[in-house]
Amino acid sequence: MFKLRDETTARKILDKIHDLNVKCTFMHVCGTHQDTIVRFGLEPMLKNVGVEIRQGPGCPVCVTTSKEMADIITMARNGTTICVFGDMMRIPTTIGSLNDAKIDGADVRVVYSIKDAVRMAREQKNDLTFVSVGFETTAPSTCVPLQNDDVPENFSIYSCHRICPPVLEKIFTMGETKIQGLIDPGHVATITGTEVFWPFTTKYHIPQVIAGFEPLDILMSVYMLCKQIKERRAEVENEYTRLVKSKGNPKARKLMSETFNLEDRRWRGFPIIKKSALTFKEKFSAHDAVKVHEDILTKTPDVESEANGCRCGEVLRGLIRSEECPMFGSVCRPSNPSGPCMVSSEGNCNIAFRFSKLKSI
Repeated sequence: MFKLRDETTARKILDKIHDLNVKCTFMHVCGTHQDTIVRFGLEPMLKNVGVEIRQGPGCPVCVTTSKEMADIITMARNGTTICVFGDMMRIPTTIGSLNDAKIDGADVRVVYSIKDAVRMAREQKNDLTFVSVGFETTAPSTCVPLQNDDVPENFSIYSCHRICPPVLEKIFTMGETKIQGLIDPGHVATITGTEVFWPFTTKYHIPQVIAGFEPLDILMSVYMLCKQIKERRAEVENEYTRLVKSKGNPKARKLMSETFNLEDRRWRGFPIIKKSALTFKEKFSAHDAVKVHEDILTKTPDVESEANGCRCGEVLRGLIRSEECPMFGSVCRPSNPSGPCMVSSEGNCNIAFRFSKLKSI
């Protein structure tokens, strides 16, 4: 839990929030933020001073759709070597999971980076597809081997990359979730900079704070949001100044703009979100799995968006807490997940289950 010095600082920040006397609900869109909030018992502490924080669609694995997972499973079952991050293996669909495909004999491998997958492709003759997942934080690393022309002919990438701003816009336009402020993801802002968040504040008059990932970062960001509300301001403030700059990482942004196009795509729990997904430019079509394996992907069967009774989509939209899903902790557990929110270490359900017995300071 907190170190003694940090505990003292935390209580001072909480006292300042209490003194502002602002009752409000905020949302964050980051699995790491959720982990910090739950792991360190911040939820009850903030509730005591009038603040509720809801998790939005901040887990990249969780927002990957069942259709995308079915595509990947179909490629695996039709002879393509699939390389994925570990969280992808156990995501359930109505045609099974990648782990099921592996048990049945498909060549599915867990890797730690795209470099691992490129190396493996060089060591074999048959086709290998790397499944790239993540927001602006991880997308630049996917670009590097392609931009360096450092991939073999048998290597392709199935892109599940998404970007953060369009889903924030969708949350506001759908009007389901009533929030008074946003805690923005510090790792995304490290790449994008602060400017991409301003349109929401300008258009919807919503206060925002870009936050780091330590408990004191979260508490300080909440204080900054409450202070904006008290003073009737709506700005984008940067709590994570030790890493986030206004222009972000220009080199990473350039890599992304030279490699990807923006595409309309569904997110789990959401309808189609315009220009929210990253697809490869035509010059990289020889390594775009959607085009390389076009014939195989015509065999992808229709799948249900969620398992019967799973409310992962509502969790991702901030409408319910994980514990409000009737499957949570009974039918749905990390050992037997019904949806990706219980599979991924950044998923709200997985975090809630792992830390459900922890108490606040």
